[in-house]
Amino acid sequence: MKFFSLYLSTALAAFAAPQQSDFYQRQEIPLPPGEIMEIGSVALLPEQKVAVATRRGDIWICEGAYGDDLSKVTWKKFAQGQHEPFGMFWKDGWLWMTQRPEVSRIKDSDGDGVADTFETICDDWGINGDYHEYAFGTEPDKEGNIWITLCLTGSGAANSDWRGWAVRVTPEGKMIPTCSGIRSPGGMGFNAKGDVFYCDNQGLWNGSSSVKWLKPGSFQGNPTGNKYHKLANLPAPPEPVSGSRVETERAKFPTFIPPAVVLPHGKVGQSPTGIVCDTTKGKFGPWADQLYVAEQCHSQVQRVCLEEVNGIYQGAVFHFLEGFEAGLIPLRLDPSGIMFSGGSNRGWASRGSKPFTFERVKWTGKTPFEMLTMFAKPDGFELTFTEPVDAKAAADLANYKMEAWTYILQSSYGSPEVDKTSPKITAAKVSPDGLKVRLTVDGCVKGHVHHLTLSNIKAASGAEMWHPQAFYTLNEIPAK
Repeated sequence: MKFFSLYLSTALAAFAAPQQSDFYQRQEIPLPPGEIMEIGSVALLPEQKVAVATRRGDIWICEGAYGDDLSKVTWKKFAQGQHEPFGMFWKDGWLWMTQRPEVSRIKDSDGDGVADTFETICDDWGINGDYHEYAFGTEPDKEGNIWITLCLTGSGAANSDWRGWAVRVTPEGKMIPTCSGIRSPGGMGFNAKGDVFYCDNQGLWNGSSSVKWLKPGSFQGNPTGNKYHKLANLPAPPEPVSGSRVETERAKFPTFIPPAVVLPHGKVGQSPTGIVCDTTKGKFGPWADQLYVAEQCHSQVQRVCLEEVNGIYQGAVFHFLEGFEAGLIPLRLDPSGIMFSGGSNRGWASRGSKPFTFERVKWTGKTPFEMLTMFAKPDGFELTFTEPVDAKAAADLANYKMEAWTYILQSSYGSPEVDKTSPKITAAKVSPDGLKVRLTVDGCVKGHVHHLTLSNIKAASGAEMWHPQAFYTLNEIPAK
């Protein structure tokens, strides 16, 4: 009897409801005592050092952030007096930053551990005293260019040159206006292919927050900054009709690129920020080449699976990590499989209870039972799982629910979910290896978010699903 009780308790523990701590270990990294560390940028340096930039303009170098004993972490102030850097990287002995008014680089020339050489690379966009004129920058792309998104003035006007645009800054310091139609970015990043994406937040002309593809020459949906095309003698960007839909307006304007993945407001965060691509080759879990998107308001990290259909990006967002201690802004993922995040609650409150934070996340080596990918098919969707499913449960149509909706494209703030439909799942075919389920769906709608909820579906091993929801933005339906 004693043996049976031990066996039963072990079995129940093995298939208990999954917890984040089973799969990912989140740890706070101690900060310099007495300092206000509202972190807006994180850069990875040689010798496992990490640089962070605060919203108040201080640059700090952290040692020990990779170590097993975080009580041994040390800090040294590298520079001060910068202007709210939101984008930072290390290259050839220099620390490069995208600040509100410029791209600059700094270095320690005399070896005392403090920056003493400061150079402006480019300052060709406008800025005034408005609180909202942020500038977010990337690491260099394949050509060495830094991509920058320039927030609107007050989030709804364009009172300084090139506000509402994305630009590229070449290694020589030349600014190239590249995309129009931007409202309120929160962060930027590349996918595995090297294409650039940014997070735009819900507001004017943005029904809900989303991850958007910065295709060169594209229009992203908000016409507020359109007037600046005249400064560079560029073609006038589109002028969409307020009260319309993205799908309707992009049919009129070929340069209008729809959001790659909509993040439904309140259901998948509220204020998306930094973006990183998983290029760790399995050291952070099975999510190779997927994107991780930080979230300020909900203090979370979401997971995004992209695909390209008919030359347009689209895909699914899944819930992923939560419980961070402040509103997240930057993410950096080291090739060794450590994710660093920084945060601040100033200006926008968050679920995290602290005013600022610096944290790291490591994979425990245990893989959760999850939807790994969700891809569009001519007549529905195909799901791939992280391990074989229970075939009987996965073939039962009662275990699937789908609803779909879109948003109003309008000059007023945000949008409710509109044009709602209930696509009907008519078949669920499980692959012989149990890793895939092909869903035949009647009533998919181009331009809609398709919300899929799974219930009572477990792995063949008995493991429960960690996150049973997916939100797929269907911009294009694949040809048969």
